Amino acid sequence: MSTGELTVLVGTTKGAFLLSGGPERSGWTVKGPLCNGWPINHVIGDAQTGTIWAGGGGDWHGAGVWRSADGGESWDLCKLTKGTMDEWAASDPDTAAFLNWTPQPVPFDDDFSQIWSLGFAHGKLYAGTKPARFLASSDGGRSFEHLDGLANHPTADSWNGGAAGLVLHTIVSDPQNPEKLWIGISAAGVFATEDGGVTWERRNRLSNAASCEGHSHPAAPRDGETGHCVHNMMRAPGDNDILYQQNHHGVWRSADGGRSWDNITDGLPSTFGFSIRVHPRDPQTVWTLPLNSDTDGRFPPDAAAAVWKSTDGGSTWEAKREGLPQEACFFTVLRQAMSGDQREPAGLYFGTNSGSVFASLDEGESWQEIARHLPTVLSVEVMDRK
Repeated sequence: MSTGELTVLVGTTKGAFLLSGGPERSGWTVKGPLCNGWPINHVIGDAQTGTIWAGGGGDWHGAGVWRSADGGESWDLCKLTKGTMDEWAASDPDTAAFLNWTPQPVPFDDDFSQIWSLGFAHGKLYAGTKPARFLASSDGGRSFEHLDGLANHPTADSWNGGAAGLVLHTIVSDPQNPEKLWIGISAAGVFATEDGGVTWERRNRLSNAASCEGHSHPAAPRDGETGHCVHNMMRAPGDNDILYQQNHHGVWRSADGGRSWDNITDGLPSTFGFSIRVHPRDPQTVWTLPLNSDTDGRFPPDAAAAVWKSTDGGSTWEAKREGLPQEACFFTVLRQAMSGDQREPAGLYFGTNSGSVFASLDEGESWQEIARHLPTVLSVEVMDRK
């Protein structure tokens, strides 16, 4: 059992926040807002070194990745693109003084407006952007290069942005093989590389297409493929290529690294949701948080919150409600806003657009609110220092 400090890393519309629960995962304290109040889409950490990265930005700030090597006490910004504030400040000394702005080079000019996702594996930091581009850093986030293989994919001209735009929001790595990566793009689907990002294969084929017929929703599966509006994806533990994804119209499981997908939505109260989480040791245990639909408010069905759990790879599902609001609950849990730790029993954490963070220390059986009144929560991750 881990006895180190556990920190829940929270990205919000008004900066990053760190929730510290200590070795016992209790007595939670909140630090923030950090990163100068930037909109932060994703915060991740490296448990070995304690380094924390926060990616975000927008039309005003431009895009960038913040880095802290001291537990969030101080931060350095690797700014990657320019925003409206740079244009205003560059042409008006008074605005520059008011904003405490100084000119600095941005390596990607205005190629993208936000960092949407981060991933760290085998000593390399990856970043996904809006619009969908894939970046890599070999120096801990101090500089980035653009991996052209994805942008040059032969289907790139056909990719369509979802309601949030064309975003690369999920980065999944293989813990044993640094050359293998999977990404999710809304709304272009799942892509995989086995050569470190030089070439990419689109992987959205259905293995049980007959079970998905008859849906008229534009994001529904059709033509032998899953819907391309992936919301989140995670690799199962162990020596396998089992993947799970929640997309705009269903929950899916792949036993072959995404080359084919099984529909495992049956038993859930809706086809719509954003988040997915897999047990850190059991590839058959998975959690998701369904929402009623994209057109009916995107809140828990019947306004009663539940995390749905499967212990058989999605063949059956059971609602877990203890400690969650069961009346007048209208929050949304966004695509990167659910995570977990690796302890025994495994802990789970999710954040809401109403500013709450909930935790379960018993693998989803019961829940407690560990923070409230934060800004809109965009992402939740965990850093557990051994």
